[in-house]
This record gives sequence, structure tokens and C-alpha cells, in this order.
Amino acid sequence: MNNLQINTTQNVNLNYTIVSIGERILAFLIDAFILYLYSMLVNLIGDAIGYVYDDRWTQRGLVALIFLPAMFYSLLMHIIFNGRTVGKMLMKMRVVKIDGSPVHWSNYLTRWMLRLVDIWLFLGAIGILTILFSDRKQRLGDAAAGTVVISTKQKTKVSHTILEEVEDTYVPVFTNVTMLTDKDVRLIKETFRIAKKSNDYKTLKMLRDKVDSILLTNSELYDKPYLETVLKDYNYFTQQL
Repeated sequence: MNNLQINTTQNVNLNYTIVSIGERILAFLIDAFILYLYSMLVNLIGDAIGYVYDDRWTQRGLVALIFLPAMFYSLLMHIIFNGRTVGKMLMKMRVVKIDGSPVHWSNYLTRWMLRLVDIWLFLGAIGILTILFSDRKQRLGDAAAGTVVISTKQKTKVSHTILEEVEDTYVPVFTNVTMLTDKDVRLIKETFRIAKKSNDYKTLKMLRDKVDSILLTNSELYDKPYLETVLKDYNYFTQQL
């Protein structure tokens, strides 16, 4: 697999693995299966509509209206779930911009429109070939939108890096943590880890006061939860690509 290094707006270098073509195909098949189940449901609803409306055109119009969301499934899922469909969620992958900037809805629209060429026009042949011969495993839609599909699987322990595990539902407390640099956070985390392991409360207090003097948070949190929150908030903002 190829690796991709993205520099965030806070000058933090994040290394990602570009997913293989096999993983992308599997994610596509998962999404296709979901759409198949949805089409089966629409057929059942269509049969039920036939008992209510005798007019065939009315039946077809209602069925087409119900099926309409499936036509935009990929586009809507990527926009709503930040570069992921159900297939991508299960395969732990995500669409991101190559330059590290947030993916705009227009980028997703470009990718979605070019699915006509990449996937449907030649039964996926164009998409497969462009992915195989692209350095960053991009199909035409990715190349046009400036995006790439990366793996979100963790291959190293988070404790060995400046990164912290951040849940999707996490709400940050200190919004000005982006004042810190990558070097600052690395030093804070390493000092915090050592002090916590040795129960060095004096160092924890000094570290907390130093960080608070920079961020001016005036928080009432105790030293340990305060520093944990700062580290988590920093990662929350720097991982929002």
C-alpha cells in the first residue's frame, strides 16, 4: 500500500495509508448490496401502492419518487458522513483532500458525477485501470476532485504518538488549543505520561499551570483531567481535515 502525508492547517503532519483497489471494490459491493435491499423494499412498496391507486402512471411516479434517494446515495452519504458511505465505514476508509484542507461538498459532487465514466459507462473498467496506474490509487473522480481514499485503521498504538483517541461524538472544551504546536503537544504528552506514571503531582501542577498560562482557559478542572482534555481537544481539531 502507498502512504500519504497530509499537513494540517495547524502544521501537524499526519501519515495515512492509501487503501488498495481490493478494499475499495469490497466497500463498493457492500454499498451495492445495501442499494439492492433498498430496491427490493421499493418493489414491495410499489406492490402496496398498486392496491391503493389504479392509475399506472401514478404508481410509477410514486415508486420513482421513493427510489430517488438511492440515485444520490453515494453523494449524500459522503457529504453527511464526512467522506464515508456504509461500505467505507465498515472497511474503515475515508475520502480526504490531498492538500489536507476540508473536503467541500463540490468535491464530493465531482467524484459522484464522474462515477458515470469510472464505474457505470464501462462496467468499472475505467475506474479500475486509473486506480491501478495512479501513484495515489485515484480514479478519475478522485483526480478531478483532488481527493484520495485513505485507511483509518490504527496500525500503531496511539500512546506512542501525539495523537489521542477521539470519539465521533466528542465535544471539545477548549477551542483555542490550536495555539499549541506539534512540538508543544508532544512535550506536554510525554511530560504528562511520565508524571502520571510516577505520581509526580508537583510536576503535573507545574505542567498544568504552564499550559493554562498559554491558553488562558481559567478552567476549574483538576490537573490530570485538565491536561487530558487539552490533549484530546487538540487532536479533535487537528484531525478534522
